[in-house]
Amino acid sequence: MRNIRTLLVSASLASALLATTGCERHSKNESYYLISNNLKLAYWQSANAGFNKAAAQYGVTAHLRGPDDYNAQAELEEFQKAVATKPAGILVSVADAAAMTPAIDAAIAAHIPVITMDSDAPNSHRLFFIGTNNLDAGRLGAQRAFRKLGGKGNVIFFSMPGQPNLDDRLKGYIDIFQDHPQIKIVDVINIKGEAGNAFDRAKQLLGKTGPDKIDAFICLEASAGKDVAEVLKRNHATDRLLIAMDVDPDTLQLIKEGVIDSTIAQKPYTMGYLGLKQLDEIHHYLPAQFRTDYGVDSFSPYPVFVDTGTALVDKNNVDIFLSAAAEAQGK
Repeated sequence: MRNIRTLLVSASLASALLATTGCERHSKNESYYLISNNLKLAYWQSANAGFNKAAAQYGVTAHLRGPDDYNAQAELEEFQKAVATKPAGILVSVADAAAMTPAIDAAIAAHIPVITMDSDAPNSHRLFFIGTNNLDAGRLGAQRAFRKLGGKGNVIFFSMPGQPNLDDRLKGYIDIFQDHPQIKIVDVINIKGEAGNAFDRAKQLLGKTGPDKIDAFICLEASAGKDVAEVLKRNHATDRLLIAMDVDPDTLQLIKEGVIDSTIAQKPYTMGYLGLKQLDEIHHYLPAQFRTDYGVDSFSPYPVFVDTGTALVDKNNVDIFLSAAAEAQGK
């Protein structure tokens, strides 16, 4: 009987020790940074919500940093400031891969874990990328455009050339359109991070007629869709195709109204949530060597790419996404 009591006490002490050890793994002194551009967008509010959710679960400190508008230099400066604090880890969406790559490499050399999300810097020493397969996202949109256009028409893109994720989306569209020569890409308009530029150019282009008529407006980033939709609404241009990007509430409502045909949904919340969890795991089990090229290492401790998935949203399923957004806001 005494032996049984001894075993029970030992088991209780072991459980308490395990519980204490688990709690001690995390601390509010552990700081994790999410860094990006255009933080005013609903997309980044969603990513930050996921980042903060994981931080709350682990009892660590989360920071969101970056410019409210599109400013690659300001983003780089925020990244460098974060590195100077020697944080537990950084999750970054890269606006300018050439500019950000040396800064990422310097952070890794200082044994600060860096994961890219949403937009990658594939030639840097970042540990891996979490986000959308942007080539597939572009192909998904292109297949929709092909069907809705009946295989022919003039197409305009709104983008920010040079941003890796947007360039990959454009390439995905081109991959599909090149097999359909009657679909002509008239121009790729650089909105320079300002949705108002998309509004102004769409207004100009809508006036083209005859063989120069623009049949489809395709937005490769989140902000332009609503502004182009406003131009179409004001001019009652119901004969034009508009495909947007992402699922902010205004975009979803415009799909429900029939102004925007469809949009490509990503999972920024998942990117932020998983990103912090992965950084935390790496921080607590820090490899001795970060500079391995994990892409060609068959025994790598990390993947090269974690695909968080995409979906096409149109009138058939928009209510599902609206309900999900409303539920998320209520939490």
